[in-house]
Amino acid sequence: MSHNRKKDVAKSKVRGVEIVFDHLQLTSILGIPGNNGICEYIKEICEESKYTKPLEITRRFANDDSIMEARTVKSVEMKPFQRFIHFLMMKNVVPHFGKRDTTSYMDLIYIDHLIARRLVNLPRFIMRHMSYVISVKDHELPYGDWMTMVFEAFGVPLVDKKGEESKKYDFFEETFLTICKLTRENGVWWIGTGENGRRDEEDDASEKEAE
Repeated sequence: MSHNRKKDVAKSKVRGVEIVFDHLQLTSILGIPGNNGICEYIKEICEESKYTKPLEITRRFANDDSIMEARTVKSVEMKPFQRFIHFLMMKNVVPHFGKRDTTSYMDLIYIDHLIARRLVNLPRFIMRHMSYVISVKDHELPYGDWMTMVFEAFGVPLVDKKGEESKKYDFFEETFLTICKLTRENGVWWIGTGENGRRDEEDDASEKEAE
């Protein structure tokens, strides 16, 4: 698969079928919004970033104001709700094939956006993430389930394959979701927020007591 980053156009040939699509076509195929929102692919810590500064975001997610230098943050350092959003992002936004418990600066930026309920342009980001993966040797192509939807949309003949069984780290217990201040209505878990889309101090305090 090739990708023109300037135009965000992907081209490939799968089982003899020519596939060409841009992020708007991907938006339509996947049925998810893709007109606005963050979509930058940030591989290195950048002090000049227009987003939250590296040290500030490190302190926020490591929950330690004494940290003096930006660094990666382990999921065990996060509050329960932060870990929950990290899990969702790792599965759906920036798939991790290596360590699942360590976050990069880009991970933290996107987790921060999701917690604040700011827009993420997922279709455009997917294309940029795949572009990076293609450039790296011996790296699996991510977004397998969603790429299956793309192949089906273009009429690519697919072979039935048994899906992977869910692992124990793919689930959260109801107690954990309750600690995260999620509420359950008609079998669906909903995320509650404080002012400005962020969870309030009372939520943070109750999570700290539960840890």
